[in-house]
Amino acid sequence: MEARIRLPDTLVEHALAFAAGTRTPSEPRFASTVVLLRESAGTGEAGGDAGGPGSLEAYLLRRHVDMAFAAGMCVFPGGGVDPRDFDHTVAWAGPSAAEWAERMGVEEALARALVCAAVRETFEESGVLLAGPTDSSVVADTTGADWEEDRRALEAREVPLTDFLTRRGLVLRTDLLRLWGSWVTPVVEPRRYDTQFFVTRLPEGQVARDVSTESDRVLWSRVDEAIRAVDAGEMFMLPPTYCTLLELFEYGAVADALVAAQGRDLTPVEPAVVPGSDGDAAMYLSIPAHLVDLGHAVRERLA
Repeated sequence: MEARIRLPDTLVEHALAFAAGTRTPSEPRFASTVVLLRESAGTGEAGGDAGGPGSLEAYLLRRHVDMAFAAGMCVFPGGGVDPRDFDHTVAWAGPSAAEWAERMGVEEALARALVCAAVRETFEESGVLLAGPTDSSVVADTTGADWEEDRRALEAREVPLTDFLTRRGLVLRTDLLRLWGSWVTPVVEPRRYDTQFFVTRLPEGQVARDVSTESDRVLWSRVDEAIRAVDAGEMFMLPPTYCTLLELFEYGAVADALVAAQGRDLTPVEPAVVPGSDGDAAMYLSIPAHLVDLGHAVRERLA
């Protein structure tokens, strides 16, 4: 991870306008994204061992190149909060909305919506459902035609998450999620998001599958192999996705990553926009120093 990332020419005009005070940033939309994790089954293509650093596998989707935001980028399942995510009647297991609110530093109603959006978007974009018939069980299989019909209805916003869960007799398993951190899109972007990042384990028996209408490819990738692919220019990611993989590199077991999430610094990350040096007319995003240092450390270990 470089300390500065050059802005595309299409955003330089925006950056100059903000610097001159002639344009104000758009209001970020609240969003949630979920890092689905599982243990690697064996040695990776780059020779890494299962259970070693970088061996966790994360589920990634490559967004269509014609998408308005993050086109062509590999991302985790996720998306913006929907007004129906604020429904307080949803069956709920795990930490209360008030506890989530304290951890996120937001109002309780918004915390509830962010957690609901995380579960809903994960189901819509991967077919994985973090819910079960009781507060200690999880749905074992969601690959049937009836499940796919429900998933499509949710994705099309024909039914709210609450109605779907109630009809199925299911409880939202918020205890399966761990908050990892949050990123805010830089002010120069016309589309901005304030995104909470969650991590979770792929539930036993469930299968993530290619169902999202917003992606043209999905894959399970070892963390170390995804980092190598981005560094080699073979895969493209926005800084939040890439940095999250760098942060997960240390862990070879999902349980270790989930425990580590409990003690993380949850200060939101918002890259600053800075001008180039003398004679350089370009504009850059400035990445926080601790993430730059982490990137160097991980690359040294991969080498």
